[in-house]
Amino acid sequence: MKNGIIAGLVAGLVFVIVEMLLVPTVGGGSAFGPPRMIAAIAMGPEVLPPPATFELPIFIVGMLVHFALSAILGLIFALITARMKLSRALLIAAGAVFGLIVYFVNFYGFTAVFPWFEMARNPISIFAHLVFGVVLGWWISRKSTILT
Repeated sequence: MKNGIIAGLVAGLVFVIVEMLLVPTVGGGSAFGPPRMIAAIAMGPEVLPPPATFELPIFIVGMLVHFALSAILGLIFALITARMKLSRALLIAAGAVFGLIVYFVNFYGFTAVFPWFEMARNPISIFAHLVFGVVLGWWISRKSTILT
């Protein structure tokens, strides 16, 4: 199950890079908006933009929360798929579906508790979650004996 945690961390890293690149280049927002939204889970909505500038303590909290959740999600995906005899392609596809499920849970379920996630219901967030799931499935499919 260590492989699932590592897969979640790797997928989480790719996710945050994708979000922080696409939000300013495609979405017209600040690269630091997504980390602030994640940090607000632990720090409260007062850290939300505007302005979505870089502040080290907020960024660190955002990344700690993000990577903790990514590791948990990686573990959950690994547990779900552990006994399945899936090919690499099917694991990657299952990861993509898992990523989309996570998107819908985050942006439609958890908005009851964290209403600021509603403002991030957009194609960038969908794409980033899809990428998260694909990377997660790909990593798990590697079945590395070093990491299990």
